[in-house]
Formats: sequence, structure tokens, C-alpha cells
Amino acid sequence: MKNSKFVFEKITKLLEQGLISSRDLATEIITILKSKRDEIVFKMRLASKDELEILSERVENLEKKLGKLHQRKKKKVKQAKRS
Repeated sequence: MKNSKFVFEKITKLLEQGLISSRDLATEIITILKSKRDEIVFKMRLASKDELEILSERVENLEKKLGKLHQRKKKKVKQAKRS
């Protein structure tokens, strides 16, 4: 309700100022909605696509390193049992 009230206030201000042409009105509405979207994304602390790709690559590298460490540990345990 609060967000819709904000949008309606912006639209009425635009009409009062005389920006009635459809292009101007459409671009203003789009910019208002984009700014609201950006605010919501910022509040939710969402990561961008680039950040997600970087993080997934880091996770993959860490998983590979863990796999190698587990293999080394198994080899050492087998060698210790033989001795």
C-alpha cells in the first residue's frame, strides 16, 4: 500500500507540472519503478550476476582443493596401515 501510494503521488505531481505527453510520462514512470527496484535490491543485499559467477568459481576451486586433500588423506591412511 505504501509503495502504491508513492507511485500515485509521483504520477499526480507529473500531471500537475504539465508533463502530460505520453513519452515523458512513460519514461518518468519507468525511472520511478527502476529506482524503487534498485532500492529493494539494495535492502535485500542481493548479489549481481557477475558477483554470483565469481563466487561460484571460488566455490568450485575450493571443492577441488577439498577433494585433493581427501585423496591425500586416504593415501596416507593406507600407507600407515601397511607399515
